[in-house]
Amino acid sequence: MDAMETRRNAIVELINQNGTVSFSRLREAFSGVSEMTLRTDLKLLDEQKRIVRVHGGAKSVETVIGTDDYLSKRAVRNIPAKQKIAEKALALLRPDTTIFLDSGSTATTLAHVFPNQSNLVYTTGLSCAAEFAGLSQPTVMLPGGRLNRYSQSVYGITAIRELERVNFSQTFLGVTSYSQSTGFTCGANEEALLKQTAIRQSEQTIVLMDSAKVGMRSTFRICGLEEVDIVVSDGALPESFLEECAKHRVTVL
Repeated sequence: MDAMETRRNAIVELINQNGTVSFSRLREAFSGVSEMTLRTDLKLLDEQKRIVRVHGGAKSVETVIGTDDYLSKRAVRNIPAKQKIAEKALALLRPDTTIFLDSGSTATTLAHVFPNQSNLVYTTGLSCAAEFAGLSQPTVMLPGGRLNRYSQSVYGITAIRELERVNFSQTFLGVTSYSQSTGFTCGANEEALLKQTAIRQSEQTIVLMDSAKVGMRSTFRICGLEEVDIVVSDGALPESFLEECAKHRVTVL
């Protein structure tokens, strides 16, 4: 590994550790590098989608998209777990009801196996909407909002305002992580606010989460177990989490 690659990896690591780093902070951390070289590094790292350049500095991808990686990369991780979660979630679907389906790779897996039945489905996931395109019975709504090119979803105040007008029978929620001290979390504030809106508007909240996310922490809280009705997972959840679910009377599938 040459010096340039080592430096760029160090830049990415610094940004990921802090979430957001100002350009002045980068100059201090890499004082032996010229300002022009640092700007070139940020430009190339942004093009490689390893960081996101913003005015006055850079942000980690997690901070911007509220997830642990790009959707294209997450989609090929833990595939058997996602398929198992989707199969379990299928049994919960109620025909002739209004549903919110979150964005993300697990939600996309559920959309892929969604039955051709009558439902009004709101989803913020472009990849989810694409999966529904081959079905004739569900009516699919994409709320307006700002496009997140990394996670292939829409977010922001426009999407939140639209969801506030809808009453959902069920919300199928994706999360980035869970720990007992923080509850369910994600990496972007606007994403957390959107998920909270879907929870408030729903009769039943169902979290789709593989066991690898338990014990992890992200920046922004979505909700606690007390606001969840069902957790659908891959059958490998730790005993401590199952005990917490039992304490809050949360069904685990």
